[in-house]
Amino acid sequence: MMEFLDGLSIVLIGGGVLLILVLLAGVKTVPQGYNYTIERFGRYTRTLTPGLNLIIPFIDGIGKRLNMMEQVLDVPHQEVITRDNATVTVNGVNFYQVLDAAQAAYEVAQLEHAILNLTMTNIRSVMGSMDLDELLSNRDEINQRLLRVVDTAVSAWGVKITRIEIKDIDPPTNLVDSMARQMMAEREKRALILESEGKRQAAILEAEGMKQSQVLEAEGRKEAAFRDAEARERSAEAEAKATQMVSDAIAKGDVQAINYFVANNYIKALESLAKSPNQKVLMLPVEAASVIGAIGGIAEIAKETFGDSGSAASRRGSRPPSAGQ
Repeated sequence: MMEFLDGLSIVLIGGGVLLILVLLAGVKTVPQGYNYTIERFGRYTRTLTPGLNLIIPFIDGIGKRLNMMEQVLDVPHQEVITRDNATVTVNGVNFYQVLDAAQAAYEVAQLEHAILNLTMTNIRSVMGSMDLDELLSNRDEINQRLLRVVDTAVSAWGVKITRIEIKDIDPPTNLVDSMARQMMAEREKRALILESEGKRQAAILEAEGMKQSQVLEAEGRKEAAFRDAEARERSAEAEAKATQMVSDAIAKGDVQAINYFVANNYIKALESLAKSPNQKVLMLPVEAASVIGAIGGIAEIAKETFGDSGSAASRRGSRPPSAGQ
């Protein structure tokens, strides 16, 4: 009886251990950032997501373990012939992410190798349709065209291309030297153009300044001429007024006023001659004696004609100049 109980205990213990092992085989833990495909008798059934998952032990099995995070794929150097027959060496980098684990696992074999070859082929196709100058100056456009083409091609594999970047574009050495000489010539050309433009602007500014100066000078001459004309006009008006007064005196028969006018003008003429810097000796004609003799009566004439103020002015203005002045 004891032997029977010992054998039963062994069977129960063994069955318990086996049950535990079976249960553990049906529990699968998927790490974050990964998806596992489940195959039942070799056929895909479902996809396990990150966390704790249960499967049927010994019937269901893990098929593929897919990395669902964004991944980087280096594109190696390759030679590309451009549209203008220039040979350049290019390389790049491809960023992709698996969106559907089942498609990535069962729609294509060797996913990374397929993406790499597809990227290299489209690099040759896109860059081969462009000139060398376009390759060197439109790198962003090349990246965008590659992204559209490659992403469309891999969408059936459950993969998303997030970015494609061309890292290096290396022309041949002789072509680089030629481009350097061309760049130097272009810079010298721009420098000459800028220098010529500066001289042109300086000449324009100088001409504008001369023009403005001439305009201001002409305006000054115009203003001076206007002032001179105005002064001559006023002098002429005063002379005309004085002449009119003399004419009125003649018309009235006022001989004393006439004599005063003539004598006063004679004295002014003598004074002007005496003040001349080159005049050292003043010669008077014999006929001038009568005029000088009449000077003494100017005060009386002025007094009778203009009053007391006139006689005082007459005394100041009728002083005869000396012969030695």
